[in-house]
Amino acid sequence: MDLIPFVGEPLALDLVNTRPLTGEGRVDLLETGEGLRLWLESEAERIPVLSAAESAAIEVGDFRPIIAVRDYITSAITHLRDGKPVPIKDIDGLNAAMRAAPVMSQLVWSDRPVLSSERVGAPTIRLAGFLAEDAAALLAGGEAALIRKCAAEDCVMLFVGTNTRRRWCSAARCGNRVRVSRYYQRSKMV
Repeated sequence: MDLIPFVGEPLALDLVNTRPLTGEGRVDLLETGEGLRLWLESEAERIPVLSAAESAAIEVGDFRPIIAVRDYITSAITHLRDGKPVPIKDIDGLNAAMRAAPVMSQLVWSDRPVLSSERVGAPTIRLAGFLAEDAAALLAGGEAALIRKCAAEDCVMLFVGTNTRRRWCSAARCGNRVRVSRYYQRSKMV
């Protein structure tokens, strides 16, 4: 099944949204190396910790740390949305992912001094650390309180509802489907 990843929200939510609901049930876009590479291609501009060659070389068994980070983020967001405390295992898991790929800084001197930083470690460990850091920033920031689930009954996508009138993950994706369905229901009643 070819599914296009839903992207455009904060990176941590885009990662959580890699488990959409389809007619066959919930699917995991990261279940295969192909799905992960498609998601990485969609997010390439926002993920500076991997080169294109590294993204293409990731093997299915290598991305367990990324799926673990996704599970911690999903659980933390679910608890926050339900008004419950975030489990310590989720916090510890995100912190462990960040520690596994520490950010190292160095002074580079060419024409002028420049301080550069980069994550160290294997590609998937760096990616997991980067995604965990993005999740931590989302959870610690003001946007965490604005995370909403799409109002379409057959959608599980999450988004940051900075506009209080926004109800759907995407007006083109779910909003249009809901409007067409309502129109169809009204026309059947006439």
